[in-house]
Amino acid sequence: MGRKVLVIENESSIRNVIYVLLDALKCEGEVAYSGQQALAMIGRESFDAILLDLRTSELPPDQVVSRICEIRPNLVGRILFITGELSDPEILKSIERSCAPCLRRGRLMHDLWDRLHLVFGRTESPSAAR
Repeated sequence: MGRKVLVIENESSIRNVIYVLLDALKCEGEVAYSGQQALAMIGRESFDAILLDLRTSELPPDQVVSRICEIRPNLVGRILFITGELSDPEILKSIERSCAPCLRRGRLMHDLWDRLHLVFGRTESPSAAR
């Protein structure tokens, strides 16, 4: 496999969708079920990108992002939020404070593909990546 992506997501159906897409991108996915677990993993291992579900972590998302960037500064700009709740004012504030791109669950496959290509600097189509 090529690049390694940490998926901070506790919902198995969303993780499965993400894993299928990561496989098509020739990426390895590892999972953390909480922000604390993710921070511990990031302290031990290198990742090329982070996918963070805004509702998975027991810590505020912007705090998770700032701590990730402290531990691994190379991940600045490589953290993507996943959410289905863009109407929640607290979620919107977290997104604004962190400046991380946000992927809506309803468009996860399309948006994630596009965003990871930007993060990794790839340009091939989904069919060429297989």
